[in-house]
Amino acid sequence: MPCPWWSPGRRNAGQCCSVTVSARVILLTGPSGSGKSSLAARTGLPVLRLDDFYKDAGDPTLPLLADGSTDWDHVDSWDSAAAVAAIGELCSEGRTFAPVYDISTSARTGGGELRLGGAPVFIAEGIFAADIAARCADAGLLADALCLRGRPSTTFRRRLLRDVREGRKSLPVLVRRGWRLMRAEPGIVRRHAALGARPCRKQEALAAIAAAERTGGRTPSVV
Repeated sequence: MPCPWWSPGRRNAGQCCSVTVSARVILLTGPSGSGKSSLAARTGLPVLRLDDFYKDAGDPTLPLLADGSTDWDHVDSWDSAAAVAAIGELCSEGRTFAPVYDISTSARTGGGELRLGGAPVFIAEGIFAADIAARCADAGLLADALCLRGRPSTTFRRRLLRDVREGRKSLPVLVRRGWRLMRAEPGIVRRHAALGARPCRKQEALAAIAAAERTGGRTPSVV
């Protein structure tokens, strides 16, 4: 049986045939703390957490900041190939193995099977979702790609409260990262838009997701 296009070493859909797509993905991105996870949960759709595809601490390919610490906000800190493979399996098989990542220890701690249960669309949410929009669109897997946007100051407060509550990193690290991301937020949204994710507020995103669910994601607004 030939390997699907998203297997390691495959570069585009033309390298593989006989893959049947039974579901499509809605990519949901936005700055850290923009409310992606809570919005995805509100939809009631199956959700693949893309942030669980971070690389483990100690991986030699991890990007570094000027002070020598890992830059977890750089796309190279994330395993895009594994994320795309999981999306491809969900679209064709309706199930995949989804890892669980512990941000406080910067390591994968387990995982389990995610099933769509016949849902025609599902959400894949994470801060790097826009980086795989083109690959998903080229393979006919993409229903839509959305980027949540809001006030940087609100995002800063929401992110800091969440990260402190979950004990993700030490408080000084969280504050420095939060301040850096708040200043960078407009550029982050512009970058996601350039990669194919449509910037929108929460209500706009919910409406777009509902529309994709009604049509089974067969008329993507993002190409």
